[in-house]
Amino acid sequence: MEDQPPELLMRGLLRAYYWMDESLQNGLQQAGYAPRTRTQTMILINISDGITRAAELARVLGVSRQAIQQQINELEREDLVTQIPDPNDRRANRIVFSEKGSELINAALATLRQSEQALAMRLGYETVSNLRRALMTDWGGVIGDRHPPGRKRSVANG
Repeated sequence: MEDQPPELLMRGLLRAYYWMDESLQNGLQQAGYAPRTRTQTMILINISDGITRAAELARVLGVSRQAIQQQINELEREDLVTQIPDPNDRRANRIVFSEKGSELINAALATLRQSEQALAMRLGYETVSNLRRALMTDWGGVIGDRHPPGRKRSVANG
């Protein structure tokens, strides 16, 4: 690329993710919910997006199945999710929201929409629209066609 900016895109993406996650945490706390870890919010958002098996969550998030299972067990103890048998695979469970968890994820999604609205007011609606379009576009396979050890797949090739 000609005239590459000194700032790496990865840093900006991480900063944006942290801004969104911290805004989400603040919104949930204002709505009366207990603080969540970043891993827990990522799990909850992924479940709401249809990724409902622990093994899939582990792959998408790039962590061990045991680490995901610990977080799922914690969320289940707090009555936010429940594990039910997967009708397509007797060896696996699906993670679904409990009534309390459905209320939390609805509050989370509303908070994220409010955060996006605030961002659009700060940066401009066209800028946020362009950002959304760029992030939602298929970027193709990863450069080098290899994934780091422990990551069987990414969201892009889900």
